[in-house]
Amino acid sequence: MSRIAYDPVKDRFADIIRKSRGLRTLFYMLLDLFFLRSWYVRRLLKNYATPFDEQGSWTMLDAGSGFGQYDRFILQQFPNATVHAVDVKTGYLEDCKYYFHGEIEGGRISFRQQNLLELDEVSTFDFAICVDVLEHIEEDLQVMNNIHRALKKGGYFLMHSPSVYSEEDAGEEDSFVDEHARTGYSKEDIRRKLESAGFRPVDVAYTYGSKGHLAWELLIKYPMLWLTKIGLWALPVMAVYYVPTLPVSLVLMWLDLHDRNEKGAGVYALARKE
Repeated sequence: MSRIAYDPVKDRFADIIRKSRGLRTLFYMLLDLFFLRSWYVRRLLKNYATPFDEQGSWTMLDAGSGFGQYDRFILQQFPNATVHAVDVKTGYLEDCKYYFHGEIEGGRISFRQQNLLELDEVSTFDFAICVDVLEHIEEDLQVMNNIHRALKKGGYFLMHSPSVYSEEDAGEEDSFVDEHARTGYSKEDIRRKLESAGFRPVDVAYTYGSKGHLAWELLIKYPMLWLTKIGLWALPVMAVYYVPTLPVSLVLMWLDLHDRNEKGAGVYALARKE
């Protein structure tokens, strides 16, 4: 899972969908479909957050909410959840406030700008997610400590990040981001850091194994490179390209999701505050 320069392309899409609820909803659906990490995150949330929802009202911290696609899933999947979403990018936060204005007025979700290194809540949340964020932060252990403090006893922390294997396919033709503080994590590394922060690791596994990685190359890597090089002119080409590619890639992603990868370009960890 090479570290393609996502941010310029993400910002272009953000500009396109900014004031259209319909386009933004479609964008969320495409993110859920095309990104295998979303498949893993949503499955884990269904398995481990459902008991909280069955017991009544509960709170979720989305630490680095980005476009807000996981917030949309959580609000739809868990009717008793209240989401507190934080991010450092004001543009993304304002876009989310526009899209989720009804849910904000209903008290189901809030958005605020916050650096995770300055998170200071104490025993506030039942669950926290942090998806593809920690690799950007040098002081990642401090963030884990902050999230541990912010969780109630018995609360869960779910994170996903690129793994140490994420650059194995890197080539000179790729355009890579340079804002990462590290390549990624090994399972052993993330276990050690979670334990240092006071968590008990429950499930740590690699994502984007050989099958998932091939699907990522077909669905994301090459189209992203086209978008980076020629901009939105690549969209008509991609529309034709995805006709044969999408079905094959979805099968590969399903196989990856139901396999236990010995190694992979991504890694998730679910941990509990005892």
